[in-house]
Amino acid sequence: MPAVVKITIENLGEKEVTASGTATLLQHLHAAGVDWMHACGGKGRCTTCMCVVTQGHEHLGTLTAAEQRYRQQGALQPGERLACQATLHGEVRLRVPEEYKLPHLAYTA
Repeated sequence: MPAVVKITIENLGEKEVTASGTATLLQHLHAAGVDWMHACGGKGRCTTCMCVVTQGHEHLGTLTAAEQRYRQQGALQPGERLACQATLHGEVRLRVPEEYKLPHLAYTA
């Protein structure tokens, strides 16, 4: 039976996404109809899908090579993950960084 996962986006009105199966955060968000920035098409070539993980780090897969590269360059801080790279295996809470908020969405504090 596929694992049930849950994503809560704190600064998008506590939006909750529940899904099953192993996929990236971005894949789960898009499957649920959540608009999330991803300028490179979800290939790990930019950081526009970045999220700040506030709880549930232990439910994410290990850093991918792309995430490690951005971490070494200082473009990805501890607690930040690329939604197109991070796989989810449980429950996580996250926030959209200010610089990657989409102008047509109503974000909360």
